Amino acid sequence: MKNLTLTTAVLALMATGVFAQDLRIGLQSDPDVLDPDQSRTFVGRIVYASLCDKLFDISPDLQIIPQLATEWTVAEDGMSIAMSLREDVVFHDGTAFNAQAVADNITRSQTLEESLRKSELKSITSVDVTGDYTLTLNLEAPDATIMAQLADRAGMMVSPTAAAAAGAEFGLAPVCSGPFSFGERVAQDKIVLNKFADYWNADAINFDSVTFLPIPDTTVRLANLQSGDIHILERLAPTDLGQVNSDDSLKVVSAVSFGYQGITFNLTNGAGADNPFAKDKRLRRAFSLAIDRAAINQVVFDGAYAAGNQPYPPTSPWYDANFPIEARDIDAAKALMAEAGFPDGLDLTVQVPNTTIPLQLMQVVQSMVAEAGIRIEILSKEFATLLDDQAAGNFQASQIGWSGRVDPDGNIHQFVTASGGLNDSKFASTTIDQILNSARTQADTAARKAQYDAARAILHDEAPLVYLYHDSWITALNAGIEGYTGYPDGMIRLEGVSLKE
Repeated sequence: MKNLTLTTAVLALMATGVFAQDLRIGLQSDPDVLDPDQSRTFVGRIVYASLCDKLFDISPDLQIIPQLATEWTVAEDGMSIAMSLREDVVFHDGTAFNAQAVADNITRSQTLEESLRKSELKSITSVDVTGDYTLTLNLEAPDATIMAQLADRAGMMVSPTAAAAAGAEFGLAPVCSGPFSFGERVAQDKIVLNKFADYWNADAINFDSVTFLPIPDTTVRLANLQSGDIHILERLAPTDLGQVNSDDSLKVVSAVSFGYQGITFNLTNGAGADNPFAKDKRLRRAFSLAIDRAAINQVVFDGAYAAGNQPYPPTSPWYDANFPIEARDIDAAKALMAEAGFPDGLDLTVQVPNTTIPLQLMQVVQSMVAEAGIRIEILSKEFATLLDDQAAGNFQASQIGWSGRVDPDGNIHQFVTASGGLNDSKFASTTIDQILNSARTQADTAARKAQYDAARAILHDEAPLVYLYHDSWITALNAGIEGYTGYPDGMIRLEGVSLKE
């Protein structure tokens, strides 16, 4: 009787064409803590795209669009933003989503000791709950960046009930309001999310679960896609493009990134700052001059990416043309080394994620700067460990990047201002703080551009970060995946996406 019942159920599913589907996504690394206020990894944001809805989102053409907020109005003086919210949203634990929940989320982001979102929401002085689903953000000054911040982690809404109960441990069992709820996590193995039946846009979700699998090795990740063990591979290696394009069972979707990759130097962050590169900007400039960025793009990325020397790619309207990408100049690099007192060279330890492309990149950089007398020791680390060590100051230099933000402030402010949440270099400049804080208040694009250019001139000279390249988000898919759209932020959005077996 049991076998008959099971057979009947299977036949019924076959008749309707409805099967339980688990979408499996291969990630380049394991995310850090799954708390929007505490996290900082790119792959973590990919998980959030399925787990935590935001007040706003972006479109593929980089427009701010509604998500949990439906309408908003910026006051004429720029000192407040009134917004209305969706009325059909509930958190995964049943807690109601409303204006008070938004106010509670902003308070948490601003006051949780471990929060990395404080600088992003610094301009909000208070929140007026004007109705069940209406509120007003009051600002200390006009803030041109705030909408973009609320379209990212700072705008991700978590259950106030769960957040209050868990405190800093919220990331162990996150509760949000996105299309999928948290199921389980096995470190370095998998993160499982389950479809949330009460999601406000549930009809657009076609999977019963989504499993994220950290697979650092690009070759292994691609093999998993080819075998069908995963359905989506985030960040295909450019060197594998030809192989994927020749495989009829696979397809590729790409979008140009507005982020960057580079080297962050530890200047004043703990014991790791006790090294010559931290004390003398001439050594950091020598490091930069010893690098051939165009050659890196060709050797490591088969020309699929773009050489870079700023927080913004050369195609961005925010790029400062007064500082074009420098040609490699070993003689100038050696002269700076000698001027700084190291004519015979010196050693530098650079930590790097233990994944294929970063290691290949650093091996090329290691060879290049060696010609100027800079002897690099490559220290390979699991990505979450690398981030922890970077935040704690346990590094001399770190190969790390940023996935990019729709507003230029998101690519620079939090990395180089004294109170920036991601300023692991601990670079400090009163002038930089004044310039970048002022740029946040400018409504006029030309005025903002002039201030970012002024900041770039200082940062070019000080070189707390040495920018190397700008990548493209190359996503490889099982050919049965339908409805997938690539976004410049590299996120994997699953609304409207389906898998044809």
